[in-house]
Amino acid sequence: MKKLLIIPLLTFCVLLQAQMNKVEFVEYDLDNGLHVILHQDKSTPIVAVSVMYHVGSKNENPDRTGFAHFFEHLLFEGSENLGRGEYFKTVQNAGGTLNANTTFDRTFYYEVMPSNNLELGIWLESERMLHAKVDITGVETQREVVKEERRQRIDNQPYGSVLQETFKRTFKEHPYKWPVIGYMEHLDAATEQDYIDFYKTFYVPNNAVLSIAGDIDLNQTKAMVKKYFGTIPKGVKAIPRPTVVEPPLVGVVRDTIEDNIQLPAVIQAYRIPAQGTADFYAVDMLSRLLSRGNSSRMYKALVDQKQLAVFAGSFPLALEDPGVTIAFGIASMGINTKDLEAAMLLEIERTQTEPIPDKEFQKLRNQIESEFIQGNSSVVGIAESLANYHMYMGDADLINTEIDKYLAVTKDDIRRVAKKYFNKDNRVVLNYVPKDAKP
Repeated sequence: MKKLLIIPLLTFCVLLQAQMNKVEFVEYDLDNGLHVILHQDKSTPIVAVSVMYHVGSKNENPDRTGFAHFFEHLLFEGSENLGRGEYFKTVQNAGGTLNANTTFDRTFYYEVMPSNNLELGIWLESERMLHAKVDITGVETQREVVKEERRQRIDNQPYGSVLQETFKRTFKEHPYKWPVIGYMEHLDAATEQDYIDFYKTFYVPNNAVLSIAGDIDLNQTKAMVKKYFGTIPKGVKAIPRPTVVEPPLVGVVRDTIEDNIQLPAVIQAYRIPAQGTADFYAVDMLSRLLSRGNSSRMYKALVDQKQLAVFAGSFPLALEDPGVTIAFGIASMGINTKDLEAAMLLEIERTQTEPIPDKEFQKLRNQIESEFIQGNSSVVGIAESLANYHMYMGDADLINTEIDKYLAVTKDDIRRVAKKYFNKDNRVVLNYVPKDAKP
């Protein structure tokens, strides 16, 4: 028994130590506008080199959706000094890994490598920014890759279209209304020049954050950054930033979606404020109260106690502009979706009218602290967080202080935002139902 207790105790001590360690970093701008953030951590001989571009699906031309995500694929095609397919091979041969991802608001590329290959990682990202191959050969290759991805992740995935169907009803004016992956007909209709123009507009140093974390020497790294990024010209094209303010929802928007599923589902979407705002932190904690883990309110009530659902939850999307939180439930066999929706609303109404017990509130705060500790447990996680905080909120030090904003949220704040944003008369409700099995 004593041995069994030692392991959790050691784990707690490690996490506590991680929590106490402030993330130190330096940041500065190059003359071409590139923002650079460097974090030194010599505990392991690993380094993460990342570049975040301030371009997501919301920056696209409405007739050319999907470009931001498409470029996430296209810019692994190679460069003037790197052959097609050589990105992956070069990093893997150096003992590293690499990847990228795209959201509504930004695109993020990174390599994690042994620290003796730091200069290689910096050179690779400078090649992506200055010399990427944007030509019809790569475009045609990646079109098919993206089409297959859409088929696998959205068209042929049960409930895969939830975000797409929800957002296009929640937003009528704001470019959040189209999916990050875009529409394939827009990619097919685009010309080679369309892709070149997109690259020259957004993939410029004054629209990017270079974030490097790990086993580095700060002075040597600064010299490498200057060598490979300092001569890249500043972008001269105007960078589109949407300024449209989405009008309020008027009443409940309801619709039914037929999907290749066996169990019906209820999706409810509520408008919420942008990330980084005071109310967003309270909304985020409210969603955790409702859905984080099997002991959360929705899961206990809908799955365990009433057995109306096989799964239930709620999650807010942290977006640069005012966004959405989604509550959902997948119905148990034979359960009417009206009963499921009513039970979901009941749990939301409880947060609006009943005080949160002290024990439940403390558990919620503990979850927040644990997630912040885990988020800073890898060099690539630190690099991404530093870039995110600078890009969205202009303050990279939020990596150390944002937790205070969460812990400042009171039980009354949570009840207040529940009333303000989780309005049953101002939401989008989708009923997902199985397609008719008849021929």
